[in-house]
Amino acid sequence: MNILERQLQLNCPPLSIKDATTLYSEASLNDLMYAAMERRKIQVPGNRVTFLIDRNINYTNVCTINCHFCSFYRPPGHDENYTQTVDQISERIIELEKIGGSRILMQGGVNPSLPFQWYTDLLVELSSRHPSINLDCFSPIEIEGIAEVSGMSTLEVLTKFRDSGLHGLPGGGAEMLVDNVRSGISPRKGSAENWLRVMGEAQSIGLITSATNVFGFGETIAQRIEHMQRIRELQDSSLSNGFPGFTSFISWPVMLENNAFGRLIRRKNSTEDLGAGSVEYLRHVAISRLFLNNIDHIQSSWPTMGLEVAQIALSAGADDIGSTMMEENVVSASGTTKTMATIEELKKAISDCGFTPAIRDSEFNIIEDSFASENI
Repeated sequence: MNILERQLQLNCPPLSIKDATTLYSEASLNDLMYAAMERRKIQVPGNRVTFLIDRNINYTNVCTINCHFCSFYRPPGHDENYTQTVDQISERIIELEKIGGSRILMQGGVNPSLPFQWYTDLLVELSSRHPSINLDCFSPIEIEGIAEVSGMSTLEVLTKFRDSGLHGLPGGGAEMLVDNVRSGISPRKGSAENWLRVMGEAQSIGLITSATNVFGFGETIAQRIEHMQRIRELQDSSLSNGFPGFTSFISWPVMLENNAFGRLIRRKNSTEDLGAGSVEYLRHVAISRLFLNNIDHIQSSWPTMGLEVAQIALSAGADDIGSTMMEENVVSASGTTKTMATIEELKKAISDCGFTPAIRDSEFNIIEDSFASENI
């Protein structure tokens, strides 16, 4: 029995790093997608593909981390700096509520000028004004920066934020959880171990978390699998301790069009091995489904790959197509052109692939099921 055939068994052991690397490199795309789809049927039975109605709010663009691939941030003192007020953020949430949204994904930069109470006051006020909206805010990197400014531990910061209304911690800032890759693209962002530690702390106090992966920085396939392995190990640890763990895994290639990383590489005339095309992305999605046996939901990324490729990814093991993204500023700053989809667009994209669309919340609870609606 070959590696892929073993993955089709109901109680097959977790895919090893060696076997995952071999499959990523050598398996035909058709075989890989077929196996990933069969594995998806085991982990997430049925024909449903989900998505979320949400809004990305970037409350500040001030940041001191200086990631080479980010075109969104501005350093302290820059003429284009901004930090939104509570009322400005609240107005954006009201617009989301009007279309039936359930979550905001709010992230910014590491802004050293904001005191700790600014964050807790913001969470308390937004929770009071918008009790039906889940506040999934701040990345692990932001939590580290806030902890440093406030003189608290990251666990203390997370606990106080949770008590102020924080619902979840987004998975931003993971990029590649391989330090010799990470140090080359985000030298001030801290180690992979720090990101994993903050996520583990968030899970230990019941916050909802997701895992992300940006790839295409010139890393090897083995390093991409190493990233997934670190996610899988933390998930095993969290679940064994009764913590919620990661709800989902989302990956996408680095966008090179409009950022310093892309410009630097172009000056060196070496863009050939960077980023990732559609076929490589689909291989990555399929491998993530096969390798991450303890994470049920794999998301396809239409903002970076486009809706057509995201649709194909639904046949490569993905069971979720992300969200409407009523507002997005970070990915769009790096060159992607479409950053918002309507509810009907996502429903049609899912239906056209032969799946049944369903609207979910950030915990993957179903809010509106098209199949159920059609059969009332």
